Amino acid sequence: MTVRVLLADDQALIREGLAIILNTQPDFEVVGQAANGQEAVDLVARYRPDVVLMDIRMPVMDGIEATRRIKNAYPATHILILTTYDEDDLIFEGIRAGASGYLLKDITRDRLIAAIRGAAQGEAQIDPAVASQVLAEFQRMANALRRRTGEVDPATQRTPQTEDDLPSMEDLTPREETILRLLTEGLTNAGIADRLHLSEGTVKNYVSEILGKLQANDRTHAVVLAIRRGLVNLSR
Repeated sequence: MTVRVLLADDQALIREGLAIILNTQPDFEVVGQAANGQEAVDLVARYRPDVVLMDIRMPVMDGIEATRRIKNAYPATHILILTTYDEDDLIFEGIRAGASGYLLKDITRDRLIAAIRGAAQGEAQIDPAVASQVLAEFQRMANALRRRTGEVDPATQRTPQTEDDLPSMEDLTPREETILRLLTEGLTNAGIADRLHLSEGTVKNYVSEILGKLQANDRTHAVVLAIRRGLVNLSR
């Protein structure tokens, strides 16, 4: 399978460097380059890429708005935000707009290639450098919801971890909990396989089991549900 990639960055040198890197991969094809968000929207309409590498700060239209428009019109296109910024508001705006992941430009070549392949398969990609910020925001949102429904102790602002917080059908095994926690660190299947000395296929099967048990739509949804059900402790 060839992964068709569109590059969106207002710096020509960045786009050209990324194109050189990605075109070395036999399963990648760079189908276009955009210098601003509006061009990205137009080129997605023309080429229908599988993955867009999207910068945030661009002229004419920024990457957040471009992401929102692309996902509204072409939901099958996966967007990875690739930026130098790790500001909280930008991270959350990008994810809310529909981005599949958020990567910083100091990412390694191999990690970027793996992230694009993962995104093309529908995997969420969060740079470990910002993963804790994303999870903390998910926790804040979950606590806000529970405060509205009376489920959070207002004195501690913490959600009690009771049996009611666990998956309703069946519990995760210790191995599945370990893999879920590694998902919260932004690791791909390949990264988890390397960390746990498992095959990538085995990890993929574990992730599928986790999604089923949590009744999650995707990996990001699984992390949100895990936090809300007390399966992931962010205080560590």
